[in-house]
Amino acid sequence: MADKLQRYRGKRDPRRTSEPMPAEGPPSSGSDDTFVIQEHHARSLHWDLRLERDGVLVSWAVPKGLPPDPDTNHLAVRTEDHPMEYATFEGEIPAGEYGGGTMTIWDRGRYVTEKWSDREVKVVLNGSRVSGRYVLFRTRDRNWMIHRMDPPVEGWERPPDSLAPMTPVTRSRAPRDPRGYGWEFAWGGLRAFAHVRGGRLTLRSATGDDITRDHRWLRPMAEAFGSRSSILDGEIAPLAGTPVYIAYDVLHDEGESLLDAPYTARRATLEGMGIAGPRWQTAPAWPGELAAVRQAARAQELPGVVGKRLDSPYRPGEESPDWVYLPS
Repeated sequence: MADKLQRYRGKRDPRRTSEPMPAEGPPSSGSDDTFVIQEHHARSLHWDLRLERDGVLVSWAVPKGLPPDPDTNHLAVRTEDHPMEYATFEGEIPAGEYGGGTMTIWDRGRYVTEKWSDREVKVVLNGSRVSGRYVLFRTRDRNWMIHRMDPPVEGWERPPDSLAPMTPVTRSRAPRDPRGYGWEFAWGGLRAFAHVRGGRLTLRSATGDDITRDHRWLRPMAEAFGSRSSILDGEIAPLAGTPVYIAYDVLHDEGESLLDAPYTARRATLEGMGIAGPRWQTAPAWPGELAAVRQAARAQELPGVVGKRLDSPYRPGEESPDWVYLPS
């Protein structure tokens, strides 16, 4: 009987990697019902889908993760079979080794096979993060596509492809109730929406143009999001002479529109995302602290401050009195 793990072993040096390396011989038989999805921060972020079959884990690398709705198919690249022990593997694969990078378990559980052939695999996944019917179908050589056959998870909403920005009304005097606003710096940069999905970034200008190629340096931010799907509103502004993306609002997150949520709720979500990196950060905000924020903006020679009513929703394309711009 051919060794199903020959390719797996041939790609790895057991002296350098902590990945499981079972002894040669026929694999043990199981129930053909275990699956695992691993988030793999290698040369490029992807997710590895592995399905137990005849004693091994039949594997596909899925660059954008499993599709959450039936309207979009995702590429799935067939890779070598992995040993069953890999279903519990997490760790750091050394740099320079095949698949070098961080491997974590994103989801695991049981599955039911509806069809299995050399060109099509239909399964029902039952995990803690993913459940439903999926089909993998071969397109060419090692390239397959994965399609969700069930409707989206209840409450999940497909994020819009583009949004127009909400803008503040310019005032020369502070509002009568400054404590009812969250105060932020006006950065004077390039307004940009960051669409993050499946570890990939699409950056759009205020007019909806795709400006991703002009700011490729920001792509690592999307990888830092992992599988999280979000739309951020922010600016690209020079800090200490280096362009940085400053996120100050979140409009869509994990299949949920936040446009109707109050500013305070959107800020709480944004701050909980931990957006902080070498060239991306969360804009600070101070509820009610107009005088101190305005003084700090002047000291840093920023153009002004923006106040956003704490209970204000996000209204795309509107110049709204709920937001106030005060020049320095």
